[in-house]
Amino acid sequence: METPPLEVVCALIINENGKLLACRRGPNTSLPGKWEFPGGKVEINETPESALKREIQEELEIFISIRATLDTVTHHYPHFTIALSPFLCQIIDSQPPKCIEHAEIRWVNLSELSSLEWAEADLPIIEQYKRLL
Repeated sequence: METPPLEVVCALIINENGKLLACRRGPNTSLPGKWEFPGGKVEINETPESALKREIQEELEIFISIRATLDTVTHHYPHFTIALSPFLCQIIDSQPPKCIEHAEIRWVNLSELSSLEWAEADLPIIEQYKRLL
């Protein structure tokens, strides 16, 4: 019997200059060194929106507001499958994001997105974002 996909959320955090926050996974994680949009797993009895706000607060120590929802992407990695729900967000406090759980974080503009080595599940989300612009 196939296990259901892992429900995961991610934030496309856009700053006042129109740049997106990209986060590089650490060496001791799955998909080490790959870039991703920050987020994480949805816990039991948690909505995707509340999971996203919790994860962003834990990973980056910032508060966000959700502006829009993009289409969920289901991606099959060799050892697991995820259903990744992306949200367009912005920071609502004056604190800059802190690099707590990732190897690196950086603000990137649209032309820089393709120069990073992204986790495969994030690639369709980048394409969705480009179509919105």
